[in-house]
Amino acid sequence: MSAFLFSWELLFKNILKLAEISKLIDCRLIGDGFLEISSVASCKNPKAESIVYVSRQKYLTKKIVKKSGAILVGSDIDIVSYNGNFLVSNNHKLSFSKLTKLYKKSNDKNLTKSHYLISSSAKIGENLIFGNGVVIEENVEIGKNVSLGHNVVIMSNSKIGNNVTIDSGTIIGSEGFGNFRDAKNKWLHIDHIGAVHIKDNVSIGSNCTIDRGTIDNTVISSGVIIDNLVHIAHNVFIGSDTAIAAKVGIAGSCIIGKRNLIGGMVGIIDHITTTDDVTISATSTITSDLREPGVYTGIMPTSKHAIWKRVAMWIRKLDKIAKLLNLVKVK
Repeated sequence: MSAFLFSWELLFKNILKLAEISKLIDCRLIGDGFLEISSVASCKNPKAESIVYVSRQKYLTKKIVKKSGAILVGSDIDIVSYNGNFLVSNNHKLSFSKLTKLYKKSNDKNLTKSHYLISSSAKIGENLIFGNGVVIEENVEIGKNVSLGHNVVIMSNSKIGNNVTIDSGTIIGSEGFGNFRDAKNKWLHIDHIGAVHIKDNVSIGSNCTIDRGTIDNTVISSGVIIDNLVHIAHNVFIGSDTAIAAKVGIAGSCIIGKRNLIGGMVGIIDHITTTDDVTISATSTITSDLREPGVYTGIMPTSKHAIWKRVAMWIRKLDKIAKLLNLVKVK
C-alpha cells in the first residue's frame, strides 16, 4: 500500500502530508513528501509546518525557503539554486486557490451553532455549514455545499444554488427601497413581493444587502463574486462571472452583463444596462447604459445638476473640439 494514501485522520486535525497536498492541488513535488503541513503562511511569517505561496521571482529568498515547510511556486520561477521543498504548478493561482480551500474547511467546522432559526418549510441541501445567529425564513431553498457566516439572514422565498458562500452579516431578500409621494407629498412604500435567486458557485462578502424584487426576482447568476459592503437593489440582474468590489451600490432594475468588473465605491443609478465584458473604474458613477465592452471611468466634482448637465455636454465634445483646433492651427 502506498505511503501517500489520503489520511482522513490527519485531515480532520488540519494536517496533510506534502505528497497528498501536491496531488490535491495539481503540483509537481520536489522534496520530502512525508513532511506534515498544518497551515498556509505568508512570506512575512513563514513557519516550519506551513506552505508559503510565492507568486514572483523577486519574493523568493533563501531565508523564506529555510524557514518554510514548503514553497508553492509557478513553473516560471527558477528554484535551481534553492535547497528546500517545493510545489511547482503550471497554474499557480489555481493551485493556491485549492490550497486555501484545504485549510479553510477545518476552520468552517468550528462555526458555532448555539443560536439559529431555521423555518420548518425551508428546503436545505446537503453539507450546509452555518454560524451563530443565522436566520433562514419560510420557503427558502438552499442547495448543496453552502456556507453561511455568523448572523446571515436568508429571508422568505429566497433560492440559493450549490457551492455558495455568504459571509457574516449579509442579508439576502431584504425589503426593497420602492417609494412614492402621495397628494400630500408624504412617502408611501410599495411592498416587494418578489424574491432573490442566487445561482451556483457564487461568493458574497460580509455585510452586504441584496433586496428582493418588487414583483419579479432579483437574480445573481452563477460564478459571481461580491466583496464586502455591497448593496444590490430590487429587480437587479447580475450576469455570470461578474466581480463586484467593496462599497458598490447598484440601484433598482439594473441589468449587469456577464464578466463585468466593477471597482470599489462605484454607483450605478436605476434602470442601467451594461453589456458583457465591461470594466468600471473605482468611484465612477454610471448614469447611462454601457453598450460596448471596454473600460469606463467617470469621476467629477459635485455641482448643481443643471450645471453638471451643461458641463457633461461639453466634456463629450472635447475630443472633437481638440481635433478642430488642431486643424485650424495647421491651416
